Amino acid sequence: MKFGKRLQQHVQQTLPGWEDKYLCYKGLKKALNLLPISEADFLSLLDNEIDKFNAFFMEKEEDFIIRHQELQRRIRMVAYQEQMSGIRKDVIDFHGEMVLLINYSNINYTGLAKILKKYDKRTGAMLRLPFIQKVIEQPFYMTDLVSKLVKECELTIDAVFPLANKVEGHVSCSGIRSGGDGIFGNTVAALLTMQEMRRGSSTYSHFSLPPLNLEDCVVIEDMKIIDSSSSSSSSSVPIAS
Repeated sequence: MKFGKRLQQHVQQTLPGWEDKYLCYKGLKKALNLLPISEADFLSLLDNEIDKFNAFFMEKEEDFIIRHQELQRRIRMVAYQEQMSGIRKDVIDFHGEMVLLINYSNINYTGLAKILKKYDKRTGAMLRLPFIQKVIEQPFYMTDLVSKLVKECELTIDAVFPLANKVEGHVSCSGIRSGGDGIFGNTVAALLTMQEMRRGSSTYSHFSLPPLNLEDCVVIEDMKIIDSSSSSSSSSVPIAS
């Protein structure tokens, strides 16, 4: 799938209020079609995009830090497992939003690298390398803190809200998806998109994001359990005609 189509598909599936925060890839391609566009004008367009990414990313990052602390406080205060179910949805939705923000960073970085490649190819310029070196120092690219919160959230999900309870050799799904079908589905889609974009290949270069390994990802593993359980159930239950 071409990047422009993938980006458009992702934007259509993202959370309300996020749609206009992504790279205006289509608009930048149109600007390239209006060549000759001066290097200064093109760089100004890219800088405006980066300012947009940074403002949105830092706002969400600050919000995530506060929400993480609040969720941990709520979990510590809960006395009974029955009361935990009321927090589960918030934890799973929170995890999903953070994964979507990391994907937001990845897909915008990838889009910038691709549009710069197009510009260099059409003009014979050498903008991509120096500009990407500038990009990797931007707040929206630095996802270490959010990734740390994602991992801590996954550990919480695994420890406090275990999806699968093995009873007499059978897997019983408590239904992590009940925490929010929309965000959960978007989270899985975002993770798979990140894996596809970051998969090592013969075309891998220093402009590419490093490969992503989802083997130990709690959400992907839980999805496999759900799908496996659903398949087993449907194969054993007759379908009404």
